[in-house]
Amino acid sequence: MPGSDSASGSRSGTSGRGVRWALLALGALVLAAGPAFLGNYWLRVLSNVYMYAVLAQGINIMAGYTGYPAFGNVVFFGIGGYATGILMVKLQAPFVAGLVTGMLACPLLVLLLGPALLRLKGHYFAIATLGLNEAIREFVANASPLTGGGMGLSLPLPPGGAAANAASFYYLFLGAMLVSTWLTWEFSRRNLGLACRAIRDNEGKAEATGIHTTRSKTAAWMLSATMTGMVGSINAYWLAYIDPPSVFDMTIAVKSFVIFLLGGAGTVLGPVVGAVFVECLATLTWSKLLNWHLGAMGLLIMVVVMLLPSGFAAAARNAPSLARIVAHVRRRG
Repeated sequence: MPGSDSASGSRSGTSGRGVRWALLALGALVLAAGPAFLGNYWLRVLSNVYMYAVLAQGINIMAGYTGYPAFGNVVFFGIGGYATGILMVKLQAPFVAGLVTGMLACPLLVLLLGPALLRLKGHYFAIATLGLNEAIREFVANASPLTGGGMGLSLPLPPGGAAANAASFYYLFLGAMLVSTWLTWEFSRRNLGLACRAIRDNEGKAEATGIHTTRSKTAAWMLSATMTGMVGSINAYWLAYIDPPSVFDMTIAVKSFVIFLLGGAGTVLGPVVGAVFVECLATLTWSKLLNWHLGAMGLLIMVVVMLLPSGFAAAARNAPSLARIVAHVRRRG
């Protein structure tokens, strides 16, 4: 009967959601218990995973959902770090104040420059963000009385021993990753996310339907910048030293973009999966192939990209269909 089919479908949908929430809760408990059974080395590796997941999530908001490749998004990583460093060194402010300031400085810069830069599209916008990164980097390098210039800034050491600090920063980066993933999920299902998807698909049609494209793009970039500035602030305190080449480093931008693409553009969990894969691959190749690890890592990433051109998320979505096709071919054979 139709009523019974509908009821059973509703029950199966509810049970499926219950299983997913149970798995997420279990995963959160396992991650929270990490410092209890992991050494400092693996806590550091996982902290890097979480940090790059947030950086890739920031790119995902702009490039994956909005269609604007913010290749120079690493500028906000540096701004967050320097905002925290300046407050802690020059004003002896606590880390929390530096973190909040770093997170606020990044969207403020977007609010000032975003409406102008977001008039550019495609690779022109990507080049503009690279130029912004280089301009801010040069400003920081030459503002020696405030930023320390090329000598950088040495931040106060975190209180506690090595084990306590490893656990503390593990939880800070884990919290940043969970918050950024939740924000991306909320963004993807709210009007802002839907508007950005329309802009990505066809900006002209989106504007014709009444979407305020400049406002939507600016809001998305502000969210992306806040995420990136957050981990930039935590990273500065974690390392206790920053200088312009290390925090405005385009290598960080390239690695974050690779993670974003491998995980899957325009997906909520894609950047997390991509970060786990790339960082674990980097750790494995470095430990096994010390002198050749970068070449081996590059080759393995090339193979993955060729086999999974749309990323891990698309492969996971297509896995059931592929399994059905394989089963059908076997039956025909």
